[in-house]
Amino acid sequence: MMHTENGMARSIWICRHGNRIDFVDPSWKGPDPHLSPDGIRQAQETGQRLRHEKIQAIFASPFLRTVETAYYIADALDLRIKIEHGACEWLNPQWYLEQPRFVPPEALAKRFPRIDLSYTTLVRPSYPETLEECLERCRRTAMMLATANPTNMLIVGHGASVTGLARGFLDTPCNISGGLCGLTKITCQHGTCSLELSGDTSHLTGGAQSRVRFH
Repeated sequence: MMHTENGMARSIWICRHGNRIDFVDPSWKGPDPHLSPDGIRQAQETGQRLRHEKIQAIFASPFLRTVETAYYIADALDLRIKIEHGACEWLNPQWYLEQPRFVPPEALAKRFPRIDLSYTTLVRPSYPETLEECLERCRRTAMMLATANPTNMLIVGHGASVTGLARGFLDTPCNISGGLCGLTKITCQHGTCSLELSGDTSHLTGGAQSRVRFH
């Protein structure tokens, strides 16, 4: 159950990453795609949407597409980015033939200088995962983040992890719309959390874009 200080309302924002390069350029090959040009625009528009929401902390999955999405949002909010592996993609063995290898933190910080190298991830996923294991891992991550960071926060994740994180904060089953750069908002007060927005894309030029695959 979520707790808030002095009964004050607390906002939890969860965002799926923007469009990825291999979704628009099938010739691009690699295990960790970055954002496409329209994905960068989506991330920038999301940052503008969140500028006045009083977010105090940003967490991102370690994949490039989520870190890059978080970077453009963090630029608009003037915040650091904490890399949280618990929010990462579903480690589906049909998508990943082995445990994904991420860009080392120091190299990542050179490319995205808003990364907070002092942060230590709370959860590290185990490869491979079933979908149920992924959702449970994300639920556990949400509960740990809620305890460790009693602030208004944003978490940038993936199709499956957005749903898993929302389930953790709400403490109830739910399915969140998987639109790219869709925003989910959860408000918590007096130990009760409610879903205010589910995958909202009204801030994006051209509206919602989604993909059949979770990630």
